[in-house]
Amino acid sequence: MTDSESACMTRILSGLPAAARELLLGTAWESLQHAYGSGEDIPVSLCSLVDEDPEVRSEALAALDMGVLHQGSLYTVTAPAALFVAAVLDHPVGLAEHEGHFPWDDGPPRSLRAALLGWLGQVAESAAYGEDPVRDRTDWQWAPWHDATRREHDPDELAALHACREIRPTLYDAVEPFLSSPDPHVREASLGAAVPLLSAPGLADRVPRAATLLRARLGSAAGRRERASVARALGVWRMDTSDLLADSDPAVRVCAALGPAPVDRPRALAVLLDALRDPRTTDSWFPEPLPGLDGWFRFTVLRSALDLAETFEEVAPVAVAIVTADGTSVTDHERGPILLRAFAGGYDPTHPLAAAQRDLLRAFVDNDEATGGISGNVLWFRAAGLPENREGIAALL
Repeated sequence: MTDSESACMTRILSGLPAAARELLLGTAWESLQHAYGSGEDIPVSLCSLVDEDPEVRSEALAALDMGVLHQGSLYTVTAPAALFVAAVLDHPVGLAEHEGHFPWDDGPPRSLRAALLGWLGQVAESAAYGEDPVRDRTDWQWAPWHDATRREHDPDELAALHACREIRPTLYDAVEPFLSSPDPHVREASLGAAVPLLSAPGLADRVPRAATLLRARLGSAAGRRERASVARALGVWRMDTSDLLADSDPAVRVCAALGPAPVDRPRALAVLLDALRDPRTTDSWFPEPLPGLDGWFRFTVLRSALDLAETFEEVAPVAVAIVTADGTSVTDHERGPILLRAFAGGYDPTHPLAAAQRDLLRAFVDNDEATGGISGNVLWFRAAGLPENREGIAALL
């Protein structure tokens, strides 16, 4: 540690909350690891999070993102660093608002508190990975070359995962007060952290209180983005969202139908399918993805519809329309998952094709030249036990 870094830590330590100061001084950081080696440099970064200089804070946030949670990976240093971040959420510097808390951040101005809550949400997402296969599965994880059940961990990775799961009650206690913040960016970031935290098996008893806090935000004064985020959170926590399936805003209705286990399955599926009939409008609802979601919103809607359908026939008309839509559908997020849902368990040559399966394969054949639906989906067709070229599919039909 340089003299200037030591002076910075000494100056900042006196203003830290007791819990943050004790954690900083009582942790053997040199025995921990981050993405680039020993964690002995992390205390300086943590103190720098609440430095008065915005550029210093930006560099400290970058260190958290690139070293402590590199591309979503957890390290032995991640849990104590997350506890420190949770302990300083209420620090006065947290109110500082400006653009670019991260060096690469080109979003709207927001407070340091919102940035820290967003980072805690990413930690919570990584810690929750693997606990709920339905919730965890992204469109990419439908892919035939990806098997989420075969992830292998070395001892340090397992220790980091367990440590981050163990601290979730403490993290949630720090996050919950900001669910009612007057700052909309803080509310969104805190909800983005609360959703994966309260999805933990051991925190189910906190969900009713959180749901009450969120439902208080569903009034007409709240905007579409916030109301839709609340509806999605309630669904992820398996709360009853059937009342929101009749909301006046179609985006809220769809988020209430995302599940994973809607009370009114037929109505929820109808809401999702209706949104998929006009995917451009559906995508326009959230140009910036909601917390916890990636890619175009229609990808999430389709994945939920495929999960919710009891048979492929229920989704077949919309699925065929997506496959044939002007060559704009995306292989790993739309055409591939649709194909695997149509041939769940794989194609069985001893059984005749169902009408819905025939319609889907015919759509692939008729539009292959324009969409590359078969040539660009070889691994998906192979995973479904089907021929891997247009001629083979045409012969099958």
